Amino acid sequence: MTGGRDVAVTARVGIALGITVAVCFVTGLLSHAIAHPSPWFGWPVAPVWLYRFTQGLHVACGIAAIPLVVVKLWSVWPKLFVRSRSRGRLGVLVRLLERGSILVLVAAILFELSTGLLNIAQWYVFGFYFPPVHYAMAYVAAGAVLVHLAVKLPVIRRALGESVDKDGGAGYARTGPSRRTVLRGTWLAVAVATVATVGQTVPLLRRVSVLAPRSGEGPQGVPVNRTALAAGVVTTASASDYRLTVVDGSRARTFTLDELRAMPQTTQHLPIACVEGWSAGAQWSGVVLADLLAAVGADTDSDVRMVSLEPPGPYSRTVLPARHVRDARTLVALRINGETLNLDHGYPCRLIAASRPGVLQTKWLSRIEVLR
Repeated sequence: MTGGRDVAVTARVGIALGITVAVCFVTGLLSHAIAHPSPWFGWPVAPVWLYRFTQGLHVACGIAAIPLVVVKLWSVWPKLFVRSRSRGRLGVLVRLLERGSILVLVAAILFELSTGLLNIAQWYVFGFYFPPVHYAMAYVAAGAVLVHLAVKLPVIRRALGESVDKDGGAGYARTGPSRRTVLRGTWLAVAVATVATVGQTVPLLRRVSVLAPRSGEGPQGVPVNRTALAAGVVTTASASDYRLTVVDGSRARTFTLDELRAMPQTTQHLPIACVEGWSAGAQWSGVVLADLLAAVGADTDSDVRMVSLEPPGPYSRTVLPARHVRDARTLVALRINGETLNLDHGYPCRLIAASRPGVLQTKWLSRIEVLR
């Protein structure tokens, strides 16, 4: 016996890790489906905080999984190097397959957690485009977890039946912390990791979330991921001859900034939430998108393409589903928190719609196209 370094601890920590992986997998699939929608997929416009919740949960569970992985590896590490007692070629083969599945499981989860952590810190030291690779590896990690559970289910059942206070009986000699001590330390580490970072999603915890990548600070009280300088739009967005073009088939109309300001203005309190897990609520003011489309005789039953002044790139062109187009809370925003949009927040105007990833809330709008 080795105290807390045994299968009883491994099984309990593994269950917690499996739950966090499952939550990350489901919420990650949702985020990917929203950003890269299929015809069969529909994401609701209400409640307005829905994406803020699902993506915040995704990142919070990912961070909580880190101490769980560390403890699980610590608890099983010595056993990974114990020589197999299997006899015969079949036994050896089964043992090798089992060890191989564990290797895939560990590698996939470490890859997902490390790249996810680097992504929320926006430190892209890896040489690949994060979203599709992270998405693809999620299936590998989920599949490896299922295989591992199938192989180890009898062992897990027996281990969960053991008390964490069991001392091992006669001849027991503990050489490390007790099971209960290890588990208490694990749950404490998970709680600390969560509280120290979840403030980027939960405003009430921002003061104590000392490790949160986004504190809520930024121009006009809202963080910025991509600045106007990084997007290469400083000159075009600030130009005096700026025009917003709205197109519906053969009909088109351009609007100056003054004309947009002269239209009826609406204010909505909406959160902006990014895939990195941070979110912030703000008062957005501007023209209701449906009203702007009506000004050129367009209806709101079609999807709409939002085009940025930003040079062509992954998210310089986004498609807004018809359900969002129809929603009265969807704005071509001109102001934030009572002030004219800062250049880094999308001046002269930007899209803001309920329950959408921040990367799809197109900034520096130049053109709006009704899709048929």
